[in-house]
Amino acid sequence: MKAARIVVLVIAVGAGGIAALLAGRSEKPAPVKQPALPQVATVDVLVAKDNIPTGKALSPTDMEWQPWPSSAQTGNFIRKNTRPDAIEKLNGMIARAPFVAGEPIREAKLVNAKGSGFMAAILPSGMRAVSTQISPETGAGGFILPNDRVDVILTRQQTTGSGSSGQRQTSETILSNIRVLAIDQNVQEKDGQKVVVGKTATLELSPKQVETLALAQHLGSLSLALRSITDASGDKKTEEPTSGSGEGNNINVVRFGVTSTATPQ
Repeated sequence: MKAARIVVLVIAVGAGGIAALLAGRSEKPAPVKQPALPQVATVDVLVAKDNIPTGKALSPTDMEWQPWPSSAQTGNFIRKNTRPDAIEKLNGMIARAPFVAGEPIREAKLVNAKGSGFMAAILPSGMRAVSTQISPETGAGGFILPNDRVDVILTRQQTTGSGSSGQRQTSETILSNIRVLAIDQNVQEKDGQKVVVGKTATLELSPKQVETLALAQHLGSLSLALRSITDASGDKKTEEPTSGSGEGNNINVVRFGVTSTATPQ
């Protein structure tokens, strides 16, 4: 009996040790505490809720407040803590340039028409909007869109001598790097918009450039040459007549960097 009891005791002790070992292995390690992330100071900034195209009148549904890192915001942003009524104040303002969804609303890109037409509202001070007729042949096949830059080319017939042999056709660039405000009455370019050939192009000109264009329209036919985006911003924008009066009605022509004066025949 003693031997049997010793065997039972040994078995019991062994079973208890195995159970304790298995229990120790099943215990999960204590979780490691992650260091707290630093809190970034934010400020509510007025942003565009959806894409806003050029010429659209803003409504409260187009704008919303969004948290913005304080270190990333600039003085041009509209903040809720300084202008809590900005959404109501900007209601009805017209977008001078497009906004993308999530872009902060800046008043520099807005204009208050105050009952005036949109075109008069977006024109920079001292500039004029003048329309000229175009066609698929004279308007780059319909690929000219609002806010593109173009050169205006005059093609006319000149008399160089007597008889029919003295007639020749000449082309001159009379205005360079001119901004297109609208094609017909379309003042915005939408994503995926099909090319539509307009009949008139509205150009942004200075008063003297208006005189040049008006004279050129009576001298011959006008064509628009579309400029690349890469060189449209750095080129000289004005080639203007030497006299705003009727004396001579001369036109300055810049060709290959050389300026010459053309006198209507």
